[in-house]
Amino acid sequence: MLALLALALSLVSAIGVLIFAARAAAMALPGRPQPWPDHLLRRAAATLGWAAGAVYALGLAGVAWSEAEVGDGADSTPAPACRMGFDPETIEGLTHHRATYLPLRFDCVREDGSVYVSDPDLLWMNWTWAVLALTAALLFLGMHYRAELRGRRVAVR
Repeated sequence: MLALLALALSLVSAIGVLIFAARAAAMALPGRPQPWPDHLLRRAAATLGWAAGAVYALGLAGVAWSEAEVGDGADSTPAPACRMGFDPETIEGLTHHRATYLPLRFDCVREDGSVYVSDPDLLWMNWTWAVLALTAALLFLGMHYRAELRGRRVAVR
């Protein structure tokens, strides 16, 4: 259920990215609203925020899907995500898994306590959504800082 919800959230976020990217690109066209830098910062921040949500939701769906596969029928324990695509030496002694949602991880644990990652794609997803979210937050703060500076400049005159 969580995996399907995360996929739906990823789709909605991707649509939001497209909408706000088109709105940000429209700032290059004639007839743009004034003051256009403020609108551009706001639209770029929204685009990056939606993009961060889309990437995170996609990774969340992957982790939730791997978690849902455990204990779901024959040959589902240990986690199929920990066994499929790995050589026999890697999965030897596999006992259980650990899933975390912040940061996105699905780790496979062996009897000796050693751990290996089931999906290396989650690493780039974690970095991508974090960088996108941080950039969106910085643009949002920059937009407010710019308004504050403009207000001070007007007050001085």
